[in-house]
Amino acid sequence: MKLIVNLITSLLIFYSACTERPTADPTHIKEVEEWHQKRISRLKEETGWLNLVGLLWINDGENSFGSAKDNDIIFPSGPEHIGSLISKDSVVSIKVNPGVEVLHNGNPVTEMIMKDDYADSITILQLGSLRWNIIKRTKGYAIRLRDLNAELLKTFKDIERFPVDEKWRIKAKFEEYNPPKKLIIPDIVGTVDTEKSPGAAVFEIDGATYRLDALDAGGKRIWFIFADETSGDETYGAGRFLYTDKADSNGIVVVDFNMAYNPPCVFTKYATCPLPPKDNYLKLRITAGEKMWGEQH
Repeated sequence: MKLIVNLITSLLIFYSACTERPTADPTHIKEVEEWHQKRISRLKEETGWLNLVGLLWINDGENSFGSAKDNDIIFPSGPEHIGSLISKDSVVSIKVNPGVEVLHNGNPVTEMIMKDDYADSITILQLGSLRWNIIKRTKGYAIRLRDLNAELLKTFKDIERFPVDEKWRIKAKFEEYNPPKKLIIPDIVGTVDTEKSPGAAVFEIDGATYRLDALDAGGKRIWFIFADETSGDETYGAGRFLYTDKADSNGIVVVDFNMAYNPPCVFTKYATCPLPPKDNYLKLRITAGEKMWGEQH
């Protein structure tokens, strides 16, 4: 008889666990859904990640570029010989070949210095549906090339997510680092940067304590690059991102994993995504936020 009772009890516990559903306040669900729609809209914008068609590294000196195979830098489409990019003394400039109409802010370009993505005002050039700018990385300078007619823009629909769950909207204690902690941040293209962390969000889940080192996002925002035990399974193997407001006057920061999202490398091989610092690999299944996107990743 005792064996039967124990069996029934075990089955009830198992059934309860299997039928447990995520819970969230309707206001919170609305907030997350609005954030998600804005996220999708940004991906589709001209400066979004869905139209990337090239990450083309620039060598020191003069680099011819265009769609012809005899160029130093080969574009996937466009005129065969567009011009040259010259990298010298940490400055990248462009010379456009006669008869090719490259525009900057609607005006034709023959020669100019191109400001990279670390400058106050980045230089974006256009030729037909193509757009490109210069990015600066530890590895050097590269062209970030976009095509406003990219195939992914036409086929992209949405990103699968976990159901919104109040459990994963966490009020964490923010522990400041004084002085700031140095974080080693590798990236997907094999380079490594050192960034300063202003502190860590410390929180408890199911009786265990976890911490996430933050990065300063500017203004009143901080962000986290993290991986967890869903990474490489239900979510992207190289981790996810999460932004939030800085700590309030009580030292509390809201970490809402329902707004955790995939880095751009999920969508394209032409992004240079940072990877989580070693202390931000959590031994925890965070079943919230965006799931894996695309079979190729």
